[in-house]
Amino acid sequence: MCGIIGYVGTGNTADILMRSLKLLEYRGYDSSGVAFCSGKSMEVFKCPDRVSVLEDLVKGHGENAKSGIGHTRWATHGSVSFKNSHPHQAGKVTLVHNGIIENYKELIQTYHIENRLLSTGDSEVAAVLLDEHYKGDPYAAISETVELLQGTYALVMMFSDRPDEIYAIRKVSPIVVSEQENGKLLASDLNALSTVCREYFVLPEKTILKMSLSELSLKDLSGKDIKPEYEQMDFGFEDLDKKGHPFYMEKEIAEEGTALRRCLASYAADGLPSFEDEGLDHGFFCRHKHIVICACGTSYHAGLLSKRIFEKYAGISTEVYLSSEFIYERPLMEEDSVLVVISQSGETIDTLEALRCGRKEGKESLAIVNVKGSSIAREADHVLYMEAGPEIAVASTKAYTCQLAILYLLAFAFAKETKQDGEDIAKLIEEMRKAPDLIEAVYEERETYHDLAKRLKDQKSVFMIGRSLDYYILMEAALKMKEISYIHCEAYASGELKHGPIALIEKDTPVIACLSQKDLLAKESSNIKEVRARGAKVFCFIKESIRKDFVQKVEVFALKDLPDDLMVFSAIPVFQLLAYYLAIEKGVSVDKPRNLAKVVTVE
Repeated sequence: MCGIIGYVGTGNTADILMRSLKLLEYRGYDSSGVAFCSGKSMEVFKCPDRVSVLEDLVKGHGENAKSGIGHTRWATHGSVSFKNSHPHQAGKVTLVHNGIIENYKELIQTYHIENRLLSTGDSEVAAVLLDEHYKGDPYAAISETVELLQGTYALVMMFSDRPDEIYAIRKVSPIVVSEQENGKLLASDLNALSTVCREYFVLPEKTILKMSLSELSLKDLSGKDIKPEYEQMDFGFEDLDKKGHPFYMEKEIAEEGTALRRCLASYAADGLPSFEDEGLDHGFFCRHKHIVICACGTSYHAGLLSKRIFEKYAGISTEVYLSSEFIYERPLMEEDSVLVVISQSGETIDTLEALRCGRKEGKESLAIVNVKGSSIAREADHVLYMEAGPEIAVASTKAYTCQLAILYLLAFAFAKETKQDGEDIAKLIEEMRKAPDLIEAVYEERETYHDLAKRLKDQKSVFMIGRSLDYYILMEAALKMKEISYIHCEAYASGELKHGPIALIEKDTPVIACLSQKDLLAKESSNIKEVRARGAKVFCFIKESIRKDFVQKVEVFALKDLPDDLMVFSAIPVFQLLAYYLAIEKGVSVDKPRNLAKVVTVE
């Protein structure tokens, strides 16, 4: 949450900062701001609005500046207002902050700085304390200040008496850094660097970065020099182009088939799952008899669905936890458990903390992430990359599909290594390889779901019902509808309707039923009759090959055929497209839904 950028160099500082902030805006778009340093003069521009509005304010300024910092905010502490927008200034300090300073109220009282504060949040407290400690030595002031802070932070700072120098330090909240021909750039994630570099490093925690026209250096809090560890960028600016699509979400759904092919090619060889290159050998699969999965949001839904696959094919007990609950419940893990954490960004704070909890208990860990060099990737014992490519829209689409593909292949690997000869597994993987083509065929038929969205757009609430894997599919479908169309939508296990939820059904209540499991046709048909009897308007999404056996008078949409256990790969893009077109029809922000940010780095 919140996007940060910093630049020192001979390029057009204003253009570089504004271009980078646009690439970071999916991290937060409540407010935005920049500060330019020209000599000893600091110009600050900010507004409680999006980067496009800030861009108009900045025009004609910062053209001769050699350094600057910028910020796009997702409000955590303090309302959306001019005073709470970043950068914050206090004396000689100009600062932007990502994270949460949990003890800011205590710091205000302890250091009696309430009269110096203009904002109502936590970030300005860091700026004022830094100015209080600053006596001309940035390293000493930063070291002394961060020792007082509790919580998470990425702090990027400029000092008015040290022109064209930028300092940064972080705890949990990410900062990545690159050098290029015309200067040095730091940002809260790699997307902002993709336009200018192919090499970068992640700033280590509690390490002070200094960037100037002539220097890039790292020191720990004791003053010891730290050598950066560079990594190669695996995507470029061209990957962030919408390529003719009106929104990133549509582009990313259109890319889903390609992403899935790439993922399958990475982790399946000769028709079988293959993880040896990632350090998951026969010993790994044999020594773990229990799986604990931690994730949030869409990734959590992928974990829930995979539980069924792990237990069915590998016979391995699997528990799935919301990361935010896991870190407080501290559930008991068996001695032979492996902790699997899933996060598209690799920076999700709750999932990172769940990983750390597991490691403290001595559990081997496996991360499934999309971003190389991310915090979770660096701290886990083993890492599997989704290979989904950059995902910019807040609503996750292709990353979910790739997460599932990896989880399925892991389940098949456990089965192959511990209980099967591999023949059945090879057949399933062969069927999985058909999924990318089917996903692309779904996208080509997208106007079918656009037409349905036009009829549903005025609804206040939508029910979704399904059994077994269909229920898990619909949990993710309901999340998509909620987060980008703002229609209240809940998924219910069909067998639970009579235990309460059916009380909410009345005349013309829209109910979406998913029926992709052949063995459950009769049971699910019965549940559809129950809601129809109460006046519901039912839209049934049904597997093509069993459609002939479904005789109810409801509106039917065919789902392309795969084996029952793989039907998620043909069903989920349908529901992603439906949610997408609902947002289009309602005229709301598709890529940047209200109150949400792509990367959740605060608890």
